[in-house]
Amino acid sequence: MKISWSGKSKTRGFRLPGFGISMGITWLYISIILLLPSAGLFLKASEVSFDEFWKAVFSLRALKSYQISFSLSLLSALVNTIMGFIVAWVLVRYRVPFSGLFDALIDLPFALPTAVAGVSLTWLYGPNGWIGRHLESIGIKVVHTPLGIIIALIFVSFPFAVRTVIPVLKEMDLEVEECARCLGARRWQIFLKIIFPTVFPALLTGFTLSFARALGEYGSVIFISGNQPFKTEIAPLLVAIKLEEYEYTACASIAVFLMTVSLLILIFLNILESFSKGER
Repeated sequence: MKISWSGKSKTRGFRLPGFGISMGITWLYISIILLLPSAGLFLKASEVSFDEFWKAVFSLRALKSYQISFSLSLLSALVNTIMGFIVAWVLVRYRVPFSGLFDALIDLPFALPTAVAGVSLTWLYGPNGWIGRHLESIGIKVVHTPLGIIIALIFVSFPFAVRTVIPVLKEMDLEVEECARCLGARRWQIFLKIIFPTVFPALLTGFTLSFARALGEYGSVIFISGNQPFKTEIAPLLVAIKLEEYEYTACASIAVFLMTVSLLILIFLNILESFSKGER
């Protein structure tokens, strides 16, 4: 069943009542929560000239912070996508003892304040931490390095990569895999020809959500990164620094640029996801 903008169903079947009122409430809520704050940000950025906007957005410090944020967010989302599929596969396809505990642990980053997560990770991977002391002994430094940022981003965005895949794996028809196995297909053939095409849209959704979550992360990163300009300073932190220095127009300009680029990337990934679902 599809519903047109006029509220009339394009196909016969159940039709939701009060479509006009519901749609009006939807647009009102979205406007108040999303559109108006975004519009205010654009209006604040428009107070400066184009040269000032360009200088604030494309300074060497800002460009380096963009590089750090986008590259590490993409890398953390990729790691989460791979590991999220493995974790989801184990939870769905095997009888795991204390599965309820695993479910709670997966959702822990949702409930844990990001500042608490940052402090915990800094202590754990620090020179005197349980893990950090052993890594330091072999020459691997985590705290105040890009590696520490990646670990923090993986921590806060991991649930998205798991929760998007689990429902798809549960709905898969195991008889199809059994038929392929009876016909002589090998495990890697079953995975590439049956399993992967089915879960790929969910994997892409998890990747998109993980990337978006990592790109906007602030609280957990500032504790473990060291916040060194040109080395470990992320773009959200630069926005906060400009705000603390009372450079409101520069802060708004950088925020507008980040929001625009992030939105374009998310739109592209959503189009790719829709295309993959259509192909399936």
